[in-house]
Amino acid sequence: MSTVLVVEDSVAQREMIKDLLKGSGLEVTAVSGGIEALKVIQGRPPDLVLLDIVMPDMNGYEVCRQIKANPTTQNLPVVMCSAKGEEFDRYWGMKQGADAYIAKPFQATELVGTVKQLLQG
Repeated sequence: MSTVLVVEDSVAQREMIKDLLKGSGLEVTAVSGGIEALKVIQGRPPDLVLLDIVMPDMNGYEVCRQIKANPTTQNLPVVMCSAKGEEFDRYWGMKQGADAYIAKPFQATELVGTVKQLLQG
């Protein structure tokens, strides 16, 4: 079973995303911030990271850069999922190394479909 790390500071969003992914047959770990996410990834890397951008301790862009800069995690798929839905935000997320970018609010099918597609990749 594939594991997904959800990094989201909003409890409601985190729970909703977790339930969606679990409902589609994935194992999910969820944390509320970037620093905590990097610790989880160093300990036991997931198969994919779903990353919010605007978080209090470290933003998603920085977390993504650190994941992609580390030789042991550089191939870990990262999906940015943010309310920052402008074209520039999407461009900047991809520029940091994200494999996909989903703007909130999103359709459940878009989120699950993107995650599953990257896990098969």
